[in-house]
Formats: sequence, C-alpha cells, structure tokens
Amino acid sequence: MADKVKIALAQIAPKLGDVKSNLELHLETIGKAQSEGADLVVFPELSLTGYLLKDMVPEVALRKNSPEIQKILKASEKIAVIFGLAEEDPSFVYYNSACFADGGKIVHMHRKVFLPTYGMFDEGRFFGEGTTLSAFNTRFGRFGLLICEEAWHSFCPYLLMLDGAILVANIANGTARGLEEKARMGSSAIWEKMNRFYSDLHGFYWIFANRVGFEDGVGFWGGSEIIDPAGKPEMKLPYFEEALQTAEISLGKVRRARLRTPLLRDEKLDFAINELLRIRGGNHSAQPPKLSREKTAPKRRKVKR
Repeated sequence: MADKVKIALAQIAPKLGDVKSNLELHLETIGKAQSEGADLVVFPELSLTGYLLKDMVPEVALRKNSPEIQKILKASEKIAVIFGLAEEDPSFVYYNSACFADGGKIVHMHRKVFLPTYGMFDEGRFFGEGTTLSAFNTRFGRFGLLICEEAWHSFCPYLLMLDGAILVANIANGTARGLEEKARMGSSAIWEKMNRFYSDLHGFYWIFANRVGFEDGVGFWGGSEIIDPAGKPEMKLPYFEEALQTAEISLGKVRRARLRTPLLRDEKLDFAINELLRIRGGNHSAQPPKLSREKTAPKRRKVKR
C-alpha cells in the first residue's frame, strides 16, 4: 500500500432523471481526473440520476449488470471511481447506493441506511433502507462509504473507525439552507464542522463530495473538501460552482494521528455493546449511585479572623 494517494473531487451538477447525459459527464470527468494523475475520483450522492427523483426512481434505477454501470467499470480499469446511483435489486427493491469501482470491478456497494423523510426530504417513500454498514479493503487501505444523512448519525463514522477504515468518503446532496456569517449558508457551516470533527476525533481522512446546481427550486451548495486526520482541510472546492480538483494525501498522517491520540486502541467494544443492549431492552433505570453530601461537598472549616 502506497503512502501517497491522489484524490480528485468531482463537484458536478447532474441533470435530474437524465442518466444518459449524466453518464457522459461521468466518463468525461473520469478521463480528466485520470489525465491529472488521480488514483481515485469521487462523485456526489445519486450522481448518475440527480436527487429529487420521487416517482422517477423505477425509471432511472440501474442494476449492477446494466450497460451504464459496465461503462463506468470499464473506465475504472485505470482509476478508482466512487459514484452514486439509484440501484434496483433482483426483487425490484430500489436503493440509494454508493459504488466503489476499481480495476474494472465493483469493489463495494453501500446502500443508504438512513433515508431522511422529514421536512423537505422524502427518500423513505421511494427507496428501501440498507441494512449493513462495513468498511472494505482497497489498494489504498481500508475504506468506508457513507451517504449524506448517515453522517448526521454519529455512530456511523464511529462504526467505520472500529471496522478499520483509514479513509471515509461521504457523498452528499447537501441542500443550501439558512444564512451564516460572511454570506455562508447555515447548512454548509454545520457540514464543515462535522467534517473536521469526525476526521480529528477518529483519526482518518474524511472525503466530502457534495454537488451543486438546482432542482425544483432546491439549491445545492457544493464546498466539497478533503480533511486530514488532524481535522485540517487539504483541499476545498468553491461554493455553488462546478469544479474538478486533485490533491495528494499522505496516509502516514493517519498513523501519526493514532499514535498521538490512541482512541481506537482504547475503545471498549464489549462495554458499548452491553450498554446498547441495556438501552434497547428499555432498562433506563440503571443510574450511577448517588454520592452523600459529605462525599460530594466536604464541610468548610470556619476560619477565625
């Protein structure tokens, strides 16, 4: 496994429901990333279809052996590719999926577990839920994939860290909402805090690929970035603009971060499992023993003046 990896972030604006046009954009972008010497190119969530699909999901969903997927696999013979798709399984269940392709093959397919179905989001009506979340081996080291909303459930990055991931890619359709200081979107401020927090806390590289463009009046803010294991940005793409940029990262930073702060070594997996089982069983009565007043607050001695 090499220490240096060149990663390209493809911050694109897919056309809603137009798989043919989006596939052409993918193949063109993969070619550009390869010409820049990238080892891996990362696209956003549902990059082959666009996001607000609703009733279009069955029309644009693809199976693993579809001609469109085969073309991307062919393009992945010399450069690894992470992309998003609406996936149809043999029993006609549809998933919001992320695919890691390399060497002309699918290395790993992750199906989104947490489907936001509140406020402006309606994914649970049109997609089935994934049931597993695991890291996997790649030529760059052990890798983890997350899809957008999953980053808001903090135990997802935690599970990938426990499963050995040293790189995690979160592909997203981050919507532009709220206003922050310096004309920054409120939603982008929260995402950027999470990206830095998870990479610093868990000591892995965090690759965030977000899209841009508009669908039915909904804007997507972009701002894709790569954060190193110390929580520092190594590459930042612009807000609201299509972009393709490449950065070289050093996996030695993961080693140094975990030597400096060995949280993974000190994790108590059995303790966590036991506590989760207790909580799932509805036993919330287990409380730490109350300390007596004498133990918590010793009496103050009067001082003669």
